[in-house]
Amino acid sequence: MKNQLNAITPIDGRYRQQVEPLALYFSEEALIRYRTRIEIEYFIALCEQNLPQLSDFPKTQYDNLRKIYRDFDTADAEEVKDIEKTTNHDVKAVEYFIKRRFDALKLDKYKEFIHFGLTSQDINNTAMPLLMKEAHEEVFLPLLDQVLNLIRDKADEWKNIPMLAHTHGQPASPTLLGKEMRVFAYRIEQQLAYFAFIPFSAKFGGATGNFNAHHVAFPSTDWVAFANNFVASLGLERSLFTTQIENYDNMAAYFDNIRRINTILIDFCRDVWSYISMNYFKQKIKEGEVGSSAMPHKVNPIDFENAEGNLGVSNALLLHLATKLPLSRLQRDLTDSTVSRNIGVPLAHSVIAFRSLIKGINKLILNEKVLDNDLNENWAVVAEALQTILRSINYPQPYETLKALTRTNSQVTRQTIADFVDTLQIPDDVKARMKAITPQNYVGVYGSDGL
Repeated sequence: MKNQLNAITPIDGRYRQQVEPLALYFSEEALIRYRTRIEIEYFIALCEQNLPQLSDFPKTQYDNLRKIYRDFDTADAEEVKDIEKTTNHDVKAVEYFIKRRFDALKLDKYKEFIHFGLTSQDINNTAMPLLMKEAHEEVFLPLLDQVLNLIRDKADEWKNIPMLAHTHGQPASPTLLGKEMRVFAYRIEQQLAYFAFIPFSAKFGGATGNFNAHHVAFPSTDWVAFANNFVASLGLERSLFTTQIENYDNMAAYFDNIRRINTILIDFCRDVWSYISMNYFKQKIKEGEVGSSAMPHKVNPIDFENAEGNLGVSNALLLHLATKLPLSRLQRDLTDSTVSRNIGVPLAHSVIAFRSLIKGINKLILNEKVLDNDLNENWAVVAEALQTILRSINYPQPYETLKALTRTNSQVTRQTIADFVDTLQIPDDVKARMKAITPQNYVGVYGSDGL
């Protein structure tokens, strides 16, 4: 791009540097390169099929053919776009581009087997899942793993830090800060596991999915087996029954899974934002940064706000992709092609969010004193423990007894609890157990080994 200040979208302007790795997969140049790769690999697969017309193709040229896409650069992409000005068809332009390269390699006698029997969606619906798969493995997952590992690290670092819980925004039974972090790590782990069951699917079967052209030209060839093997060689799974286009159901499942992960991270952002506002966390200050244009004292939780905003934009687009792409009129309309060009956009917003989260988590400084003070100011939360112990020894109306205690005292303290326990007609060892309970130690089974 000549000047990112002139970009229409922030992912190609303000955030371009953060999403630059995705350009290798989702830019127009990348799509053309992947289309070229599919065409070349398909031609080589035809040569390996022992078709009579390709029986004398010199296999020593395979490396030169693969160099066409391996060495593909911006000048090549511009050449394809220039051809497209005449063809007004993007995939046909790729075919003609490759035929030029065959001419240069003196392989012109074989060039009519480029794109043999195919429709454009055999190329698009194979190139797209392939670039998605490689972007997923090489960019998306590594960044998400960084976020997940940071959350895991914090869960371990803070596993023994007691914290007042808040249910409905009100003080509730204490918990452990590390355990609350572990909840988010666990949720993300659960969703990551689903990726193993969502294949990157390709459509490869001719104009209406039946290998009509292939079969009429070479009726003795098992084209279904050929296509299955070819698609598998790319690391994809072939959709066996399709129209002219991919069914997109697995792609929709992939988008939905990312959307669930994004939603978990939005939840994480909002919780951490709240903890920062409660002063449970402070944030590392970077020299020269300004928190507010008007209030010099402020250090705003901008990384978590930025992440939340970008995750929301991503989810909105992912929802549209997941609900639109599986829909098509009869055997084909063009809406899927129009929409699928935007697949990189929600992934880019997720990547921006992941980078913001990494930055934000690394800036968190635990303010343990505030967490402890909060617990000491809320001794009433041990009422659950006391009434449950009383229940266990069949003490009459324990819930109502504790309810009366905590609601008639404007400030419940350690002494309030001790005085109350002394009034109970219960064994001394039970009284001792009850008096030993504090907001700091009433944290359940998630101790140092529980996380």
